[in-house]
Amino acid sequence: MPTYRDEAVVLRTHKLGEADRIITMLSRRHGKVRAVARGVRRTSSKFGARLEPFSHVDLQFATGRTLDVITQAVTLHPYSEPLSHDYERYTTGQVMIETADRLVVEEGEPALQQFQLLVGALQALTAGTSDGARPPTMVMDAYLLRAVALAGYAPTLADCARCGAAGPHEAFSPQLGGMVCRRCRPPGSAHPAPATVAYLGALLTGDWASTREIPAPTLRQGSGMVAAFIGWHLDHGLRSLSHVDRPRLAD
Repeated sequence: MPTYRDEAVVLRTHKLGEADRIITMLSRRHGKVRAVARGVRRTSSKFGARLEPFSHVDLQFATGRTLDVITQAVTLHPYSEPLSHDYERYTTGQVMIETADRLVVEEGEPALQQFQLLVGALQALTAGTSDGARPPTMVMDAYLLRAVALAGYAPTLADCARCGAAGPHEAFSPQLGGMVCRRCRPPGSAHPAPATVAYLGALLTGDWASTREIPAPTLRQGSGMVAAFIGWHLDHGLRSLSHVDRPRLAD
């Protein structure tokens, strides 16, 4: 059978038969891929532990009639190991891989930017950002904002998300796409502090230096805004987000 190689991050796995698994991955060159790993549930499996969620691996595939088959697996970054021993980082990591799975819909369609963003987020979650360590929820919120931005749902944090009136504005509406002016704001809109809006702008652009020593109220309010925005723009929300200690959106 024809073969090919690619690197990928494992998103989820499903049992198949008595000893196999179907592995769903986000790969560098082929986007989302589902492939069969033969015999990985046996204790004698050569690469079963390398195909756990979060693992960044280099793989060889054999092309199959319905699903391709994984024939080789080499670990590039074993992110699953540190995450499995830290509940807070594990739950935030679960949100990341579920988001990647939801945003990259079509199998076999390249999604290089989403792949690179996910690998970078897992690296920041386990080893720190380019500006040092950050709280897991901050890393998660930065990933969520940037992932949905790549998918075309970037929140508007300056001008009015509805009419385009020049900002800054005082109200935030997830359903309208971000900050809104007084004329456009719907009932129940949140009124975040200016420092919180600036903080979310830093997360969206990856400006980690500007996220040093963020006070707890800003972190809580920003995290609630991200959760509300993601919940509105992703159908049915994220199941894994319910396991993360996230504050509610509040004025």
